[in-house]
Amino acid sequence: MDHFLYRNGELFAEDVPLSCIAQQVGTPVYVYSAATLTRHFGLFRQALDWTDHLVCFAVKSNSNLAVLKLMGDLGAGMDVVSGGEYARAKAAGVPGDRIVFSGVGKTVPEMRMAIEGGIRQFNIESEPEMRALSALCVSMGATVPVAIRVNPDVDAKTHEKIATGKSDNKFGIPISRAMAVYAEAASLPGLRVVGVDVHIGSQLTDLAPFRAAYLKVAELTRALRAEGHDITRLDLGGGLGIPYRRDNSAPPLPIEYGQVIRETVGDLGCEIEIEPGRNIVGNAGVLLSRVIYVKNGEDRDFLIVDAAMNDLLRPAMYGSHHDIVPLIEPAVGAPVRPYDVVGPVCESGDTFQKGADLPELAAGGLVAFRSAGAYGAVMASEYNSRPLVPEVLVQGDHFAVIRARPTFEEMLARDSIPAWL
Repeated sequence: MDHFLYRNGELFAEDVPLSCIAQQVGTPVYVYSAATLTRHFGLFRQALDWTDHLVCFAVKSNSNLAVLKLMGDLGAGMDVVSGGEYARAKAAGVPGDRIVFSGVGKTVPEMRMAIEGGIRQFNIESEPEMRALSALCVSMGATVPVAIRVNPDVDAKTHEKIATGKSDNKFGIPISRAMAVYAEAASLPGLRVVGVDVHIGSQLTDLAPFRAAYLKVAELTRALRAEGHDITRLDLGGGLGIPYRRDNSAPPLPIEYGQVIRETVGDLGCEIEIEPGRNIVGNAGVLLSRVIYVKNGEDRDFLIVDAAMNDLLRPAMYGSHHDIVPLIEPAVGAPVRPYDVVGPVCESGDTFQKGADLPELAAGGLVAFRSAGAYGAVMASEYNSRPLVPEVLVQGDHFAVIRARPTFEEMLARDSIPAWL
């Protein structure tokens, strides 16, 4: 469920007509619904209300400070994968003891930042990282909680570019080596082993891979405890998918996901950490765009819009689908025609959808790309020297720009020409 609905023939975000935002802010523009964010976060809390838990929002999915502040005020922790994301979480007011630091390539300066600023735990991805963190802790006179990310070699049955739990992925330590790595971790100064971490991929629409991975985590936890390790936390990652297509198919609900957790690891008495991102913010956002031209091709018509692959990269990068809908609701039974919806960037890959069935549209018409709240603005760039897309947050009947569109002057000011040119 989301809060982007037609009213009296016009698409609204909560109580704000999206055409009003397009007029005042311009297009393209991302629009997020605070009510949808709040509702989706609450569903994950409800799914784990049977045990001690922390729902850590995956900052990589949407790192806008206003979104992080809203999540933090609701009680969310943060899952970060870089020093920049850590800085954003802290700037949004999230305390260090609710921040989990993941990621395969943590640098010593990033680790130092998190130790100095406060951290709930580091999720260790490799032996070299573990040893580097230990050496840093010794030099700082610090001790930090750690969980070790194990790779369970489970096929998440998702897109190959967002699968993270197979043996040929770069993430985590092979579960077959886990006992030896935990033994080394326990011997290293500055590290306090508290948990097991696993994350098998993103946009999962089947609970079976979660169940398979979590059963392996449960078996490992029992074996680690038998060796004397005090395992008190299980970080089970995120990855639950969302419905990108408005059809009859729907991914599992958070409450069903929570039941899988209960059935697989619920008897271990561990605090549960999960790291949803897409499932909280994906359907809480849309990308508004305006039609520039309707171009008649040899055997197809092109709808050329002012959003481009630099604004929403997922279709070009992953072949992903986003439902595209007009802001003016078509009449029941109104005729549709197929358009190839494309952007203005000079790449054939700048194509959002081929053969999209839409009502007749003309230059100046407005459309919305649905389910664009996750991995949209965070992956945007200034390719073709196009300004970064702005972001807007709606709450009830009012809205605010939470990231402004830079001017050309601001973009140019970031470059410098050396004196010798």
